[in-house]
Amino acid sequence: MSNDIFLASFIPLVILFLIFRVYPTLLWVSLLSLFTPPKATLPLFSRQHAYHSFKRFRSLADAEHTRLNAAYRSLGRAHTRLASQIGYPAKLAQLREATTANARVTDAIARFAASEHDLSEWPQARVNNADLNRVREVLRHFVRDWSSDGVDERQALFRPILDALKPHAGRGKSVLVPGSGLGRLAWEISQLGFNTTAVEISAYMTLAMRLILQPTTSLNAYTIHPYAHGFSHQKSNANTFRSVQFPDVLPRLSGDFKLVEGDFLEQEGKWDFIVTAFFIDTAPNVFATLEHIHTLLAPNGLWVNLGPLLWHTGTAKVQLSLEEVMATVREIGFEMLDGPRTVPCEYTADPEAMMRWVYQAETWTARKKVNGEDDLG
Repeated sequence: MSNDIFLASFIPLVILFLIFRVYPTLLWVSLLSLFTPPKATLPLFSRQHAYHSFKRFRSLADAEHTRLNAAYRSLGRAHTRLASQIGYPAKLAQLREATTANARVTDAIARFAASEHDLSEWPQARVNNADLNRVREVLRHFVRDWSSDGVDERQALFRPILDALKPHAGRGKSVLVPGSGLGRLAWEISQLGFNTTAVEISAYMTLAMRLILQPTTSLNAYTIHPYAHGFSHQKSNANTFRSVQFPDVLPRLSGDFKLVEGDFLEQEGKWDFIVTAFFIDTAPNVFATLEHIHTLLAPNGLWVNLGPLLWHTGTAKVQLSLEEVMATVREIGFEMLDGPRTVPCEYTADPEAMMRWVYQAETWTARKKVNGEDDLG
């Protein structure tokens, strides 16, 4: 009996030893995994994933800072001394201070999201530098949408849309704004008297937007350094680390301003107007998006669009020219009332940078033709 027990204990140890000799790394990884809480593979733009991205912003940014500092210290002695003489170590110190300031905002977003949506540490999402950049994009969207620093960029983008809507303003008129981001455009439309619903699929945007919509009670309550994390195309460190305060207004959800967190293609109902800004080129299948715009509009309803055609090459099933988009719009059942016409504009740009990316965006207003109406309208 004792021999049987010995063999039963010894043989697995021999097998384990042989596996270790052949696959040493694999074995230790497998053993460690038994004691490490699993990290979930969550949808990239889900609440849980976005929550963990905001919550871990500071640690991800600090890791990047460590890499920058290591790269600086890897210079030879003469070049390290030269970098020190021009103040590069002080620049890295400023970056850490800016990260700390930005983390106060991202931590506030995470705390409010956790309390509002009962989010928790587990399952812990796999977040990385791509998620770090998504959080930084949100910081720049705060500038564009909800700060006085973003007013010029907003004016260029919003004015053609608001001008197209103003002649139709009136109580009871409904507007749907898919891909609403942080919601400033939808809020501005609601201020004209429209019953406005913003739709956004990315929880990065909706969690950040809700920080402004609910717990924020004073103007310019938050200070961020939105350009601190990119050293390229900067004229000076003062430009790089300059601060921006937000919000410049205090929006609130109401009967005239609603937020829907979800996929535009899953929305139902009938709307008098649909407004799309920098949206249609984000669609994996632009045909489905254009058809759904048509479906959701009431007869004679108006679609106002403004944006580029910057197709996501990794996800877009078709990548159309403006001419092809216009042909598709007509085939689906729209009549063009105005445009397309070109509107130069920027998007979350740094106005002090040495490089400026200006979109030659196109805007138009189209009407949904009623059943039986011929192609001439």
